[in-house]
Amino acid sequence: MPSPSSLFSAYASMAASMMLFRSMANELIPHPVRGYLVSSLRYLFKTHSPKLTLVIEESNGISRNQVYEAAEIYLCTKISSNTERIRVSKSPKGKSLTIRLEKGEKLVDFYEGIELKWRFICAESQQKDPNDPFSPPRSEKRFFELTFHKKHKDRVLDCYVPYVLERANAMKDEERVLKMYTLNSCHPYNGVKWESINLEHPATFETVAMDQDLKNAVIEDLNRFVKRKEFYKKVGRAWKRGYLLYGPPGTGKSSLVAAMANYLKFDVYDLQLANIFRDSDLRKLLLGTANRSILVIEDIDCSVELPDRRHGDGRKQPDVQLTLSGLLNFIDGLWSSCGDERIIIFTTNHKERLDPALLRPGRMDMHIHMSYCTYHGFKLLASNYLGIHNHHHLYGEIEDLMKETDVTPAHVAEELMKSEDVDVALEGLVKLLKRKKLEGDEFEDEAEKKNAAQAAKRQKTGKQQRKPVRNNRRNNTKRTSNRLSAKKTILH
Repeated sequence: MPSPSSLFSAYASMAASMMLFRSMANELIPHPVRGYLVSSLRYLFKTHSPKLTLVIEESNGISRNQVYEAAEIYLCTKISSNTERIRVSKSPKGKSLTIRLEKGEKLVDFYEGIELKWRFICAESQQKDPNDPFSPPRSEKRFFELTFHKKHKDRVLDCYVPYVLERANAMKDEERVLKMYTLNSCHPYNGVKWESINLEHPATFETVAMDQDLKNAVIEDLNRFVKRKEFYKKVGRAWKRGYLLYGPPGTGKSSLVAAMANYLKFDVYDLQLANIFRDSDLRKLLLGTANRSILVIEDIDCSVELPDRRHGDGRKQPDVQLTLSGLLNFIDGLWSSCGDERIIIFTTNHKERLDPALLRPGRMDMHIHMSYCTYHGFKLLASNYLGIHNHHHLYGEIEDLMKETDVTPAHVAEELMKSEDVDVALEGLVKLLKRKKLEGDEFEDEAEKKNAAQAAKRQKTGKQQRKPVRNNRRNNTKRTSNRLSAKKTILH
């Protein structure tokens, strides 16, 4: 057995040789070659794992990852007794609990004898652009890891992942509840994001008080739109439709939007332009909307001050980078084709204030005028609110008054709700219409008096302005005659 001194001498000799070899290698072997040799040695001595891991991120570039969304829904059915932490939530109008995995949790699933291990991971990072005041202070990266044996790679990619997508879609259809999405600008990680609640608005086309011919035209247009997927593809247009709802406040524009959503079973996205600061954010939000949805931009004429591309006033807006051209591209440009079967609805109280570029077909294909309440609309409201299905003795008087008075459906509905007694409610409506008519007559009388006074004032001002003109003409004539006589005197 060698002595300790001999072992120490051998170790010292080996260490010295290694140091000498390292120094010679650094001097003689180029750096790229050294890196290649080191990586090759590490690969040879590395323990090769038979496992393969798929990383399924929440977003795919600037759009949502459908596989991630499907996995989030699918895995909530695979929670077992081994799961330690889950997230549970319920919206105010939600019918059931929403269950999701907490970060770091693991699940095991089996598919045709293949063991598949899922893991949910959230990674936070501090990233803020000092040159961008609207960039979020933090970012959160969420993703799933799916681990399995390498020999099952083709089976997992070709069969298991499509199975997860199919099961998730089936679960969404079974629990189909219309959603109302709005912007959450206070999200601490990713800036402005869509947040949803259940949409349980009871409005239908049977309850909306509007002209029957116009209502039928809207229904026919919607039916034609949803059936023409191949037509839009054949003519080379994005499968979308734009509507403009305009009219005075209280005429049922929001109710019509809800009726359209309930009729088509489309989710609704309520876009408030005042919360958007850049065109890029607008594009991201568009990509975040689902197919078969309605995007609503209410009060487009006053929701935000957009720089008008027609007027170069030279004013800079460093804080707001949302432009009219960005909005137009959002509606009808190349970005509008990033999705199918979408409806965009604009509402306004003043159509004349809108930029003509917004009004053209392709952006607002159908203009729907929500007018004051008509006699037909009143009968529909009376049927819904009071259960009147036959003629009433006050109907004739109400019809005559409505021809001479402007009253909104919301005002009529509010009056009908004041009493459950049919006669009392209708008499109250008659009084309302008479009062409106009297106010309208008084307003017209005041307007006529005001116009007459202004006309008299203009006439009086005109007479005063014409007198100096006559005097000027006389003076000019005298000056001209004096000049002529002076010329004659000089000639003579």
